[in-house]
Amino acid sequence: MKQLIRTFAVIFLVAFALMYLTSYLNKSQGYSGGNTLTIYNWGDYIDPELIKTFEEESGTKVIYQTFDSNEAMMTKIAQGGTTFDVSVPSEYAISKMKEEDLLLPIDHSKLPNLKHIDDRFLDLSFDPGNRYSIPYFWGTVGIVFNPDLLDGWQLTSWNDLWDPRLRNQILLVDGAREVMGFGLNSLHYSLNDTNEDHLQEAKRKLGELTPNVKAIVGDEIKMLLAGEEAAVGVVWSGDASEIMDENDKLDYVVPEEGSNLWFDNMVIPKTARNLEGAYAFINFMLDPDHAAQNAEYVGYSTPNKDALALLPEDISGDTRFYPEDDVTAKLEVYDNLGKRMLSHYNELFLEFKMHKK
Repeated sequence: MKQLIRTFAVIFLVAFALMYLTSYLNKSQGYSGGNTLTIYNWGDYIDPELIKTFEEESGTKVIYQTFDSNEAMMTKIAQGGTTFDVSVPSEYAISKMKEEDLLLPIDHSKLPNLKHIDDRFLDLSFDPGNRYSIPYFWGTVGIVFNPDLLDGWQLTSWNDLWDPRLRNQILLVDGAREVMGFGLNSLHYSLNDTNEDHLQEAKRKLGELTPNVKAIVGDEIKMLLAGEEAAVGVVWSGDASEIMDENDKLDYVVPEEGSNLWFDNMVIPKTARNLEGAYAFINFMLDPDHAAQNAEYVGYSTPNKDALALLPEDISGDTRFYPEDDVTAKLEVYDNLGKRMLSHYNELFLEFKMHKK
């Protein structure tokens, strides 16, 4: 028993020493719980130089972690094992996180740079009054295509994807809402449709697309399309911009039937520990100079009207990524369809993927 007590005492002393050493090293570098900010964001979704600038200006150490889906992000925040001070979910995820009481209300008086956001991107259905979220980026879902590989053909419609000329030439993003969405749009249904007959009709039509689908992939879709491994891809607009930077032969179109208009917004999770730092970071990212720098690096569309004015004309004037009103009028934001219906969308998409195999 004495030996056991001595063993536990040694373990306790070693653990205490390690905790003290970690605390000392953090403080010696100017970092402590009060000036450490943990950010949870999509991969490659911020200019790293902006993080360095924020750290230098604020004296705050940024811990930057990434996720690859809204679902993974929500699960980790809900579990509460790691506390995050700022996260960047999409619109339907924000709606769901509100329902599950995972977010703190945002005090707009602490964000003087909020005035730079275009009114068109405020007070939207998923967060009335922007009580819980602040716009970060926005964009569309559309088609990237390589006219050189298609004898000059310019795609304009979702229904073009079913053309026999595209056999084994299409790459799709691995997303249930995106694929089921364009299946529904191709039939002139809403991408938020919950009518079972319409959903089954869309699934059957997607099944007819499989001879044209080369692969359903993740982030590698950008490399594959830029490398001309396929002639066509269904992608998010920011990915399209990045692909086109790598290969200027490619073009991007929002199909004439309509598509998704998505938003990624900054939020403060309920488990946040550094509220002062969270507000400072969000306000920093709302600064027009910083927002413009971030938009140039990431390639997505900024909701910051004063940042837009600072961007080069070849970016701000590109209607493929900053579409005119007649195009945006046909776009829909993803609704939070509820757990049951979202699971059904995922099941239908999985059936399509299995049919592809």
